[in-house]
Amino acid sequence: MEMNVAEAKLPKRSLSRSEQWRRATIFVLSHLAVLGAFWSGVTWQAVVLCVVLLFVRLWGITAGYHRYFAHRTYKTGRVFQFFLAVLAQSSSQKGVLWWAAHHRVHHKLSDQDGDVHSPVQNSFFYAHVGWIFDDNEETRWDKIRDFAKYPELRWLNKYWAVPPTVLALACFLIASWPGLFIGFFLSTVLLWHNTFLINSVTHVWGKKRFDTNDESRNNMVTALLTLGEGWHNNHHHYQSSCRNGFYWWEIDVTYYVLKMLSWVGLVWDIRDVPERVLEEGRRRDAGEMDQEETRGERPDKLPLAA
Repeated sequence: MEMNVAEAKLPKRSLSRSEQWRRATIFVLSHLAVLGAFWSGVTWQAVVLCVVLLFVRLWGITAGYHRYFAHRTYKTGRVFQFFLAVLAQSSSQKGVLWWAAHHRVHHKLSDQDGDVHSPVQNSFFYAHVGWIFDDNEETRWDKIRDFAKYPELRWLNKYWAVPPTVLALACFLIASWPGLFIGFFLSTVLLWHNTFLINSVTHVWGKKRFDTNDESRNNMVTALLTLGEGWHNNHHHYQSSCRNGFYWWEIDVTYYVLKMLSWVGLVWDIRDVPERVLEEGRRRDAGEMDQEETRGERPDKLPLAA
């Protein structure tokens, strides 16, 4: 059943001062841990770890958390589904069911009251990182019933810190202290702010090709940094597509990798952009369609409860 906007809204509650300090301390210490490299030194093994983990975990977020669990833009088997969840959670961005449910609410309320990621409703800083310190711990189970039926995903969601903790230990065992400070902590901090750019930057700067009910923008720089997520106005206009870069010149590395995985049978039923949407985009780029022609009904609505 699809939930209406009024049902989806939750009051934005502030945490107690002690809980805010606890979260802020963890967040700040994760950044300061990178400075441990001045004590340990930096090795080539640690740098390689950092680059590989940044790229691989970024793909896990975009292909796993976002395009699979939040939007169901392709299909896969239960084993690879679990792998995607573990890989995404190694980024230390909370549990898979929490993330996907949270994101579905974001789309339902995008840039409206109740969207904690909105720089329109809040400040740029709040949309980027400030929302972390509000009371948003609970998983919206009514918004993620489709994946909540899997016990292994519920376990991962509950013990979301297990994958990043195991990864941090592995980095230490592989490359000692530099592996921990640079391989794990630096790549994690870069990963956080890279993905947070989608919350903040792509609702402020860029091109608004399609008329949507929010301020989502296509931003080429963030698209390159986030493996395709920066084609954000495209995505908000048609959320069901696995491809955010609608046209060949809009680079979307996440989609390219998923396409290659489909060749070996790991994923299938990849949902593409309908020709009518592509044609609308071409006409808009050519200036042949004014905003009023498609104002009103959105072409692609995502149910908040499956």
